[in-house]
Amino acid sequence: MNKYNINEKQEKEAVYRSLVSPALMDELKEKILNVIVMQKKYKDKNYSAKQLAVDLGTNTRYISAVVNVRFHMNYTSFVNKYRIEEAMSILLDKRYQNLRIEEVSDMVGFANRQSFYASFYKVTGITPKEYKQQHTSATSMSAAKRKANDIYF
Repeated sequence: MNKYNINEKQEKEAVYRSLVSPALMDELKEKILNVIVMQKKYKDKNYSAKQLAVDLGTNTRYISAVVNVRFHMNYTSFVNKYRIEEAMSILLDKRYQNLRIEEVSDMVGFANRQSFYASFYKVTGITPKEYKQQHTSATSMSAAKRKANDIYF
């Protein structure tokens, strides 16, 4: 996976992770999901782990520990996962078919095209453009087959 300079990181065991009680981790997990997913803060390119910690009345080490232990990724990967999922929906939505990839990137909270492409590739294994082409051609072919079947039956 050296495309887009993506390197797999070795997982290190941080001591502070074990200092957060399981009950507190569960509580913070729910609060993090509420803020990031339900309130869609992932769309805000300036919303950081530091701001999340302030909003939840905790510190960034606790945020980091919870995200690492409960979601098995770092904060940036966690937020980018939701951005990419939304981007995938937008790329296939006919209402947004005329948007450029950069506009989709901006809509879901990426600061620049480079980080969007790198994150998208890391999650899906293909570029946003390839994703859109693959899925729109598959949809077009399905529609054409249905139309052909309607003619003969």
